[in-house]
Amino acid sequence: MLIKEYRICMPLTVEEYRIGQLYMISKHSCEQSGGGEGVEVIKNESDTHPQHGPGQLTEKRIYLNSKLPSWAKAFVPRLFYVTEKAWNFYPYTITEYSVSFLPKFSIRIETRFENNNGNNDNVFEDTPTPAENVSFLDILSDPIPEKHYKESEDLGHWQSSKTGRGPLEKGWRDDHKPIMCSYKRVQCSFEVYGFQTRTEEFIHKNIRDILLVGHRQAVAWIDEWHGLNLEEVREYERAMQEKTNSKVKSNTGPPAASRPAFSRSISATDERSLKKMGVTTAATSDPSLSSVPQSPMRLNSTPE
Repeated sequence: MLIKEYRICMPLTVEEYRIGQLYMISKHSCEQSGGGEGVEVIKNESDTHPQHGPGQLTEKRIYLNSKLPSWAKAFVPRLFYVTEKAWNFYPYTITEYSVSFLPKFSIRIETRFENNNGNNDNVFEDTPTPAENVSFLDILSDPIPEKHYKESEDLGHWQSSKTGRGPLEKGWRDDHKPIMCSYKRVQCSFEVYGFQTRTEEFIHKNIRDILLVGHRQAVAWIDEWHGLNLEEVREYERAMQEKTNSKVKSNTGPPAASRPAFSRSISATDERSLKKMGVTTAATSDPSLSSVPQSPMRLNSTPE
């Protein structure tokens, strides 16, 4: 299991980000969805935690096969989804990800928001994360994938008309007011010999990119959400969820049921590896199966 802690500062207050986070997640999910891929919201309801009090429980399905690296596509079913369950007891949240056909795979993200610049080394009040596993992500200068770059979201050029904040400058985290930090402790586990290290490193790289893009957007979009109250942003969230679900279900490609589960034949070595993960494979060498479409394997039902 690979555990890392990410600290992402923003020129906001924790109370402001309560609205900004909900707005950003809803809009970002909608932007990233379409043609059968993206984020489908299954559940969004109130919940109460004995320690953290009232909050919100959401369950989502994330369809992302086209975003997998080529080596992962070799053994992952053509059509599948990751299940995300999130418990939002702001300013503390828990997010868990699972994949039904990979029982040895799991991701757990604990988040706490505080009004400081990331200087709390035991924010979760248990065992501090070793310093070598702590990474500060800078929403101003850290690189993001080119496909996600938008000049309007470049915080070096950003200027908020509502708040007068921006643009950010080098070293902004040392003296900017207001400032808050999103502390995220990420536990990633894929305990399969031959795949563990590469898979866990790939997941952490993608989580890092997602965190940078999402927090940049929350700040860059501040003039869209600043001034909304919780009821208003929840109404926006409901409207965007309906739009997002519709986009995910629209698929211009061939019907899913007519497509084979795997994109290539499986060797004996591959099959042994898949069995270690708990995946049952069809006997692809059996000619009687060649004319029968295989049902696509699916998973049972972002970082907030």
